Amino acid sequence: MNAGAIRSLKLYHCPATRSARARWALHETIGDAFEIVPVDLYAGEQYRRSYVARNPNHNVPLLEVEFDDGEAMNMTESAAIVSWLADAFPEARLAPPPGPTARRADYCRILQFGASPMDMMLWQIRVHEHLLADGVRDEKTAARYRAKFRAEIEPQLAARLEKGAFVCGDEFTAADIVIGHNVGWARAYDLCSDGIFSQYQRRLAARPAFRKA
Repeated sequence: MNAGAIRSLKLYHCPATRSARARWALHETIGDAFEIVPVDLYAGEQYRRSYVARNPNHNVPLLEVEFDDGEAMNMTESAAIVSWLADAFPEARLAPPPGPTARRADYCRILQFGASPMDMMLWQIRVHEHLLADGVRDEKTAARYRAKFRAEIEPQLAARLEKGAFVCGDEFTAADIVIGHNVGWARAYDLCSDGIFSQYQRRLAARPAFRKA
């Protein structure tokens, strides 16, 4: 582990969730030098008292960070974990250096774009089509967000991918971890179906860290 202040990293993880973003970022930054603790969401393990004490949001990911000085903390929010890892391990070259530059500003914007409006729309589609009980689901809500996603999200991403191989240009960044994860999620719902998105996914899938995650 190259960041001298960090002693160990432990990821509480469930596959095929937003936790995959954190695991992907860990493999991109430090290889395999972290511990994975499985959390079976379908068995309700996220509601166990010991887990809720670490993460009161009872979800994944949860990244347990132990520093060399003995301090420890629990990080939640997948995009925050991805962003922090990119900055904590600059040798991985996953983010433009912090500073008053257009590249850094654009990188921060598109990473949060993936974590906020894009993620929210996909979640609304998921809960109203698959997770909520029949009497609670709202087909109009799902349809509205499908239309909004196609009209607002897809054109912005396609315009970026027409200019470069990745969302911030020709270099892979941590923003691609968040956006790329969401594109895969969207394609499972018959969104992002244009060829430019399948080509983007193939480029991401070629990365060893993606395959591990």
